[in-house]
Amino acid sequence: MAFSCGNSREKTYNEGAMLYEKHCENCHMSDGTGLEALYPPLAGADMLQSVGVGAACIIKNGLQGKIMVNGVEFETGMAPVVGLSSVEITNILNYIHNAWGNRREFIKLNEVEASLKACE
Repeated sequence: MAFSCGNSREKTYNEGAMLYEKHCENCHMSDGTGLEALYPPLAGADMLQSVGVGAACIIKNGLQGKIMVNGVEFETGMAPVVGLSSVEITNILNYIHNAWGNRREFIKLNEVEASLKACE
């Protein structure tokens, strides 16, 4: 059975949405707005453009220290999301990068794998 590119992207996006709901939504909220001054927004986040595929390392390893998102400083940090495969991380990133008005070209699995290898 052949799949069009659109169907593959839709599947990736939908799987990413389910994984986001399970692993990310508690802090970043269902609409990606974050939680006030504690957790940064992902919707319209300027950081996503600058970090790009490097966000895979943030998902895998977490983030400590201060982070600036849309001119607001956040200090809470982020715990690593343990046990996700590179495919799952790719799907989460593609969801985040294309939800809530965010628009970015879909990230390829090999890009995420290279990023994860670099941050080991």
